[in-house]
Amino acid sequence: MATNSSDYGAYTEKFTLQPPSSSHQLPLTGLIFAVKDIFDVDGYVAGFGNPDWARTHSAAVSTAPAVLDMLKAGATCVGKTVMDEMAYRIPGGSSSGSAVAVGAKLVDFSLGTDTGGSVRVPASHCGIFGFRPSHGIVSISGVIPMAQSFDTVGWFARDPVILKRVGKVLLKLQDDNPVRFNRLIIAEDCFKLSSIPSERLTEVLISSIEKLHGSQKIDYASLGKYVEDNVPSLKYFSNNGTQNQEDIIPSLVALSSARHLLQRYEFKNNHGEWVLSVKPDLGPEIAERVWKALHTTDEKIDICYSLKIELRAALNALLGDSSILAMPTVPDPPPKLQVEPTTRDTLNARAFSLLSVVGVSGFCQVSIPLGTHDGLPIAVSLLANHGLDGFLLNFVESIDTTLKRQ
Repeated sequence: MATNSSDYGAYTEKFTLQPPSSSHQLPLTGLIFAVKDIFDVDGYVAGFGNPDWARTHSAAVSTAPAVLDMLKAGATCVGKTVMDEMAYRIPGGSSSGSAVAVGAKLVDFSLGTDTGGSVRVPASHCGIFGFRPSHGIVSISGVIPMAQSFDTVGWFARDPVILKRVGKVLLKLQDDNPVRFNRLIIAEDCFKLSSIPSERLTEVLISSIEKLHGSQKIDYASLGKYVEDNVPSLKYFSNNGTQNQEDIIPSLVALSSARHLLQRYEFKNNHGEWVLSVKPDLGPEIAERVWKALHTTDEKIDICYSLKIELRAALNALLGDSSILAMPTVPDPPPKLQVEPTTRDTLNARAFSLLSVVGVSGFCQVSIPLGTHDGLPIAVSLLANHGLDGFLLNFVESIDTTLKRQ
């Protein structure tokens, strides 16, 4: 369906799916939401961001469980949002349409997917909250796969209360447990990597923690050094030429290389046959990435799986079940249109080095808006151990009143 100018180009299709009639108040009653055009909705084709995909696939005969959960909880779905082709681009993350719908106040919340950063990045760029849950916690049934080792269903909201309300339904959380917060670990090297002054990102967060819990609850760490020392398989992806570069963290770049390799391999297994048979019309950048994926072999793939296990164990030892790690969501502001390819590649590499920490470990992460810097949205991310999504959502809500956004 065509959209009007007030839609900000966020929708691919508009419709209304009402919650089931109920005589009692449901958790999401009164809220409206939209979903990325990667979810199955009964009677509609999931377009996957590409006209040839939509043309060669039939309408869904059922609705994805994540979407059904929202409807059963009382929310109303008003349409599908624009996504990048085959979920394979990062001008702002492939769930950008879902983020825009929330940022432009078209909906109260929205669903997206996050494989490499497609919820966290657009949340940061749009000045809203974005939550990537622990890998494997929220059902991805009825969602077109990208790379199953990393695929997650995430969500966007403008405030932490709605973020948590949605999360409690998707994560099937019971009544609130007291926040078992022990300490906040500031990843100093990641903040130093940022082109935004690190104090602009950390001061308000540190001040909030000090007010609520005291300065003794704040620690500092070099995440890159910790990962390098505790993830032995990383050496197979290290590039000696990056060791002395000041604008990257070599161990996290190596982590990103491993994640990219496994993502390309799984994408090929999921969609290679369709690409080769249909020969879809793809944009230049996405075509390059897809063809690179189709030529990926299984070399080092076993090491990638080992690396995932090692990183999760290492970060589990660092955070346990009561600590939270803070880092920038992305190290740079939103890129400008028509940016030079070499500059774009550098920005992407820097972003993915931070995004891959949660991507590979499977931990949960939330991007929190911190206002603007030089007129552009900025954000900080908080990470918690796998399965502690409720703890992280509670923590975000608890610090919101003292977190002064400037």
